[in-house]
Amino acid sequence: MAHTGQVGITISSHFNLLLLMKAVPTGKVHFSAVTPTVSGEYSHQRDRAPMASRLSFTHLRLEAELERYRAECQWDKMPMVIDQMKAARFHEDDDYGTLLMAEVLLEECLQDNMDMLQTSTPLTEKTHPRLSRAKGHLNTILGRGLLTPRYLNEALLLMAKVHYVQGRYRDAQGMCARVGLEELTRDEQPTYHLRLLAEAFVIKGLSLDHQTVSSVSRVRLSEREEESLSCYLQACDASLSYLQELDKTVAAPHTKTAKASLLPPVDVDLGYFLQASLQSAYLCLLQRGHLAQGAHQLRRVLRVVEARGSQSFRKSAARKLAEVLLSAVSEDSYWPPLGPPPSSWLHREGAAVSKDATYPTVKPPQRYSTDCCFCPQDVLEEAVLLLLITESMASGEAVISRLPDQAEAREASLQDANSVYDLLTIGMARRGQYGMLSECLERAMKFSFNEFHLWHQLGLSLMAAGKFEEAEALSQSVASMGEEAGELLPRAFLSLGLCYSLQASDATLKADRDEFHIKALRVLSKAHSLDPQDAQIAMYLALQLALVRQVSAAIEPLQAALNLRGDDLHSLHLLTLLLSAQKQHRHALDTLGLALSQHPGNFNLLFTKVKLEEALFGPAAALQTCEEMLQQWLSRYDVSRSSETDDSSSILMPERTEVSPGPRKPSIHLTLPNFQDASTGSLSPSSVAVSRLESALSEVSDLSSVRRQGPTYIWTTLERIWLQAGELFMGDGRLKEAQFCIAEASSVSPNSYSVLLQRGRLAELRGQLDDAKGLYDEALAIHPTEECTLVQMGRLLVKTERTHLGEKVLRDAVQVHSTSHEAWSGLGEALQSRGSSQAPDCFLTALELEASCPIRPFNIIPREL
Repeated sequence: MAHTGQVGITISSHFNLLLLMKAVPTGKVHFSAVTPTVSGEYSHQRDRAPMASRLSFTHLRLEAELERYRAECQWDKMPMVIDQMKAARFHEDDDYGTLLMAEVLLEECLQDNMDMLQTSTPLTEKTHPRLSRAKGHLNTILGRGLLTPRYLNEALLLMAKVHYVQGRYRDAQGMCARVGLEELTRDEQPTYHLRLLAEAFVIKGLSLDHQTVSSVSRVRLSEREEESLSCYLQACDASLSYLQELDKTVAAPHTKTAKASLLPPVDVDLGYFLQASLQSAYLCLLQRGHLAQGAHQLRRVLRVVEARGSQSFRKSAARKLAEVLLSAVSEDSYWPPLGPPPSSWLHREGAAVSKDATYPTVKPPQRYSTDCCFCPQDVLEEAVLLLLITESMASGEAVISRLPDQAEAREASLQDANSVYDLLTIGMARRGQYGMLSECLERAMKFSFNEFHLWHQLGLSLMAAGKFEEAEALSQSVASMGEEAGELLPRAFLSLGLCYSLQASDATLKADRDEFHIKALRVLSKAHSLDPQDAQIAMYLALQLALVRQVSAAIEPLQAALNLRGDDLHSLHLLTLLLSAQKQHRHALDTLGLALSQHPGNFNLLFTKVKLEEALFGPAAALQTCEEMLQQWLSRYDVSRSSETDDSSSILMPERTEVSPGPRKPSIHLTLPNFQDASTGSLSPSSVAVSRLESALSEVSDLSSVRRQGPTYIWTTLERIWLQAGELFMGDGRLKEAQFCIAEASSVSPNSYSVLLQRGRLAELRGQLDDAKGLYDEALAIHPTEECTLVQMGRLLVKTERTHLGEKVLRDAVQVHSTSHEAWSGLGEALQSRGSSQAPDCFLTALELEASCPIRPFNIIPREL
């Protein structure tokens, strides 16, 4: 009652004040709190002034609260303010209050039916009474025509929403056409007008897309698509501008609305149409196959200054951009983030310029400055950086609570995180950044209790990073899930088996190594029994059997793997090695030829081919394959291009599978040496040899100048090719050519233990035994357990009559490499030289092992997933 009386007094005072102002000439009356009272007549006016001021302040406060609630979409708070406005008889001469109630009813109805809107299911008035009431209010308003043009536009837009959600898309488009956009784009407009502008554009675009196209109007399909796309682009910019302006309003409120804005800021709940206005532009481009323009639009929105309500959208946009980059953009077709799409891309998509340049927006949002900003150098770097940012946001927003009422939110956040980590795995695996990947996945463990997929991914990343103990522990936890893992349980056992197998290879004690091998066989057999149709499990079971020299037993699971996947690289390679272990070198070479036809240019296969050709035809024939490998390496890795890497790049470059278009002259010359006379086969004159060697050394210096361009593994491959050629030259007795090849390998990696080993072997062949021993010592200092180095050192010590020391080195070799027949044979020679009765046993062991020894070790087959 007190409130009603106060309002009545205020209105009465305002009415008397208006009568007085009509009676007094303009400029003759001054209303001031400090004006002296000179008569009773003026004292009456003085008493009414504060009431008039209270009226205007109350009006402004209610208007400010309504604008704030409409801007922040706080529909639940508006009815109370509307009631206050009606009680104060504001806007009693028009339908403004009815318009506001219609908006509240409609927006609350839309909030409760987001699922139906996202599936484009029409809403009916019978099942949604609030929609029916809102539509009735709007029909009344539009029928009476009492609203000003500003509020009439708002009523038209609300009616367009009603038509759209009811599935009447042509009527919705017609309502949008009647909206006067100039009213929504004027300066000094309230913030919520930008929201209305964005919704007007997106409703028009969606209505155009939903309308069916008849055979008669199909010729206008292209025009309609272009019109809808222009609406989406303008809706996106308007919605981003709206979110930015909303942030400014909260951060720096206007003096007239300061009191209302002292309330704590509320997170904006983006409704269906705001979410659609943010996403429809790039989704439309991508769905139509315009990948370059879609990626360009995603980059544009990510350069917009971040606002409070846009974080969720930015996370989705960054993930989508990373997905497009990883799936559709190659290394050679990549273009910088700040530039427009290449003309070749636009031409394929039927455009001359990007769509944002064709359709300028009416309300562009503020964007970050590009001055002095970091710019990714390649497609993988941009994708990984985007995903790292997204992963940080996803892990920070993840729902940790295990309460039942949080189950739906927890599942949604987990699916969101899963998609990010899957893309992150793809991107980082291409660069071999398994350590960084495992660190990212470890952060996901806080919200992924008993979630098989993320645990399995973490185990695989730990394996790939060489953290076998952690991977084993995690794989055991995953395998212990049992039925909870479902169909992925065999993969968990596969991961655990590979962990054991890799630990066996790293073990230095025979007892530990045998124990890990037994565990690996047991777990891999379990995985194979759970899923006999998994070709990868069958192949790795065969590999594990081969590692423990059960060659005949390995054939059966390998045959099953090949029946399931006949073109699998590792299965064909393993079959080649098994055939060579059975001394069927001709069949092994034929199988290798089949593998190379399926996987041409694979260097691992080519190294095996060299060994088989050496065993069958001698070193000279195998050298031809080495020459081909050098040429393949040069054509595959274009080391002459300075863009291959960049010091500012934080991630290693991937393998280049294509050369730059057009002919080019290589910056280095790679070919095997030949210091023999072509006609007689005798050595050329020393001057010719010296000239060739100087030329070779000059080329070596050229190679050194580009040494650090590109990832490490391409240079490791080149080093291995040169060392393999040098080994063949030594086997053929051509030591000068061998020296040249070793010098080339040394220029690639001077401190490689493999280079030191081959230099030692060359020195030993030349009779420089002290130099050879020094080189072997240096190689062992880098890699103390390397098999060939230990064997060479042990035999050299025995040859130089340091038998006891040589025996010790060879015993170390046997301890670490218990299946090396050369180590056992060398130990037998050392024991025989001092008359030990244990020598025959060593020779017998060497013969048994040599009978099942492949042409190259079985562990060259990568154990990875």
